[in-house]
Amino acid sequence: MGADEGTARPEPERTGPEQPDGPEQQDRQDRQAGPVGLDARDRAVLALEARSWRTAGAKERAVREELGLSSTRYYQLLNGLLDRPEALAHAPVLVNRLRRVRDARRAAR
Repeated sequence: MGADEGTARPEPERTGPEQPDGPEQQDRQDRQAGPVGLDARDRAVLALEARSWRTAGAKERAVREELGLSSTRYYQLLNGLLDRPEALAHAPVLVNRLRRVRDARRAAR
């Protein structure tokens, strides 16, 4: 056994125009990280949305603290999840309820 076996080498930090810092880079990493199903962040978004909230602002605070996302980005991700069959398979009752709410709001416009 060599000295390097069993130890992980840190990957070099990549910077430059091909990998911008910010949510776009995180989105790309999340899509590449796992299999075709939902990644951990997608499951966390659905789990947070499934909770009930006692006070106004509690949900937005949880979004910032637990997911590290702005409310706007959270709702963008959630809206995108509602159109994915993987999300429907993961939480069918929640996704169908949210789709109905979304469709009712669209029809009211």
